[in-house]
Amino acid sequence: MTDVNHPPQHPENPAVAEGAELSTADREQKLSFAELADSGHAAAQLRTDVEPVLTVEDLKMWFPVRSSGLVRRTIGHVQAVDGISFQVPRGGSLGLVGESGCGKSTTGRLITRLYTPTAGSMRFGEKQVDLATMSNRELKPIRRDVQMIFQDPYTSLNPRHTVGAIIGAPLEVHKVVPKNKVLPRVQELLEIVGLNPEHYNRYPNEFSGGQRQRIGIARALTLNPKLLVADEPVSALDVSIQAQVINLLQELQAEFDIAFLFIAHDLAVVRHFCPEVAVMYLGKIVEIADRDSIYGHAHHPYTQALLSAVPDIKSAGHGRRERIRLEGDVPSPINPPSGCRFRTRCPLAQEICAKVEPPLLQIGPRHKVACHFAGEIGRHPATPVTAGLLGVDKQGSPDPGTTPQPVGTNPGYDKEWFDLDSQQMVSA
Repeated sequence: MTDVNHPPQHPENPAVAEGAELSTADREQKLSFAELADSGHAAAQLRTDVEPVLTVEDLKMWFPVRSSGLVRRTIGHVQAVDGISFQVPRGGSLGLVGESGCGKSTTGRLITRLYTPTAGSMRFGEKQVDLATMSNRELKPIRRDVQMIFQDPYTSLNPRHTVGAIIGAPLEVHKVVPKNKVLPRVQELLEIVGLNPEHYNRYPNEFSGGQRQRIGIARALTLNPKLLVADEPVSALDVSIQAQVINLLQELQAEFDIAFLFIAHDLAVVRHFCPEVAVMYLGKIVEIADRDSIYGHAHHPYTQALLSAVPDIKSAGHGRRERIRLEGDVPSPINPPSGCRFRTRCPLAQEICAKVEPPLLQIGPRHKVACHFAGEIGRHPATPVTAGLLGVDKQGSPDPGTTPQPVGTNPGYDKEWFDLDSQQMVSA
């Protein structure tokens, strides 16, 4: 009998084998995630010729804060997500990154409608149905197309149910296959994710963390979804297992043409899996762009601080890059700062940052940033680049000599954008 901790090897794809150990040379070199992942699949490429499967516009989720006592009144709101907009391309991947508490996981739960949004729209599929306003009955057929991989592989699986019952439940609920075909389909899915089909009658506690995450992936794939929300799918796993799971997700994406909203805090994982990345801070998207623009030409000071904290093994022998240390604590989402929410920790903040919220301004073909002083490290302007567009002066007061322009309203990318060097609108 095969040991549950060491499922069968896959000679045609060694990266899929859960129990595969690193070679002696690999252990000696202490390979990084990127190197381990590249041994299986190259980094995902950006697809610009496809329509979006999901368009999120001005999405908000405010949780009420109630007073104690017999008469519980609403005394405030936790602004977990406050007006974010983005698109996920069909068959593509968008990474959503940021520090803990920024609203990443809440966004994922909104898209899967585990939460009902306070405001905004989430248009999905070819018919562009709005997930935000649909009733539970209307959502039932849509749930087949939008699935979620949860962060914790230990608590996301019911310990009282067998693996076969966990994976087979969606098939029975949606009546996708006859009852006598459920078990063969479950065994097929287990084999797809690199597990032994014979283990359908075992319980979650009999599997390792990486194997449990594979079970969660199999459950999410049961109904052949068009969109998968992956909430920190590899954060609880070892680096070598992370690479195996990411390579598995890449294989499944290519085979089934699945779109991913990939939520993570590990920028190395996101860089490999996602050709587009959005950076969140305190419920807002502060920068969104393609991989090269984010990792090589970040313009928001928060994105630059995040990237400076990522360990870079390849540059260790040439001297480490300077770490950008942010001062102060993250403000409370119950009472966020006025204007720019990052201003209380930003070294570039000026008076305009407290008065006017910066729009998510498009500054390149596929690059948006929400900062009055957007620029690469060492090249941030001394005066706000957004003043003329917003109809205000350098201090953020209304300027009667200028006319405000509608900027930052499109959840996608326009053919024209604002060039920071010439301070004019340009096009390709």
